[in-house]
Amino acid sequence: MKTIGLIGGMSWESTVTYYQVINEIVKDKLGGFHSGKIILYSVDFAPVEESQTTGRWDLTADILSEAAKSLERAGADFILICTNTMHKVAPEVQASVKVPILHIAEAVSMELKNNNITKVGLLGTKYTMQMDFYKDILKKHGIEVVIPAEEDIEIVNNVIYNELCLGEIKDSSRKAYLEIMDKLKTDGAQGIILGCTEIGLLVNQENTSIPLFDTTLIHARKAALRALE
Repeated sequence: MKTIGLIGGMSWESTVTYYQVINEIVKDKLGGFHSGKIILYSVDFAPVEESQTTGRWDLTADILSEAAKSLERAGADFILICTNTMHKVAPEVQASVKVPILHIAEAVSMELKNNNITKVGLLGTKYTMQMDFYKDILKKHGIEVVIPAEEDIEIVNNVIYNELCLGEIKDSSRKAYLEIMDKLKTDGAQGIILGCTEIGLLVNQENTSIPLFDTTLIHARKAALRALE
């Protein structure tokens, strides 16, 4: 079994899901008392969030690169950045280590293609929705991306940072997200990417008939299967 390196803590609430899902899949595949071989480097989210807000992506790249190098030294065979937004600096993080980074958007693209999705709605932080670093990978795989209107982008982003990252789950926010998803469906989306690792804490497939693609679950599942190859 390969050893998985996780860069977590962005936020720690969703990192819990990564740890749980990886271990559940390993146990399901191998049985008995088996569990995943995991090394977790959990960063302090406050300076990461501040660097995002001020546009200092070079500082976030430095923080995550140091984490990746620590995981490599500790024996990780490959690494996951346990957040969608911070994949903006994935190239810089990858350049800092020799072991591969398992990219979340690549994993999601494969899942969408396996489900014959050619046009998808994207929810996430405003950085993930508005910048090209994430959408370009989906487009490279032939998947058209639809994002919410400007006012809805602000709603989605505010819920992530002011509620979900602080562990707050509100019914009113769930209702708002579902309404935004319905608009994306009207715009032609065949499914919705939950493109922030916290969104799955708020909405899941039981809440809507629109196919949802939870990036946390997809990424964690891909990691577990890669470790067992």
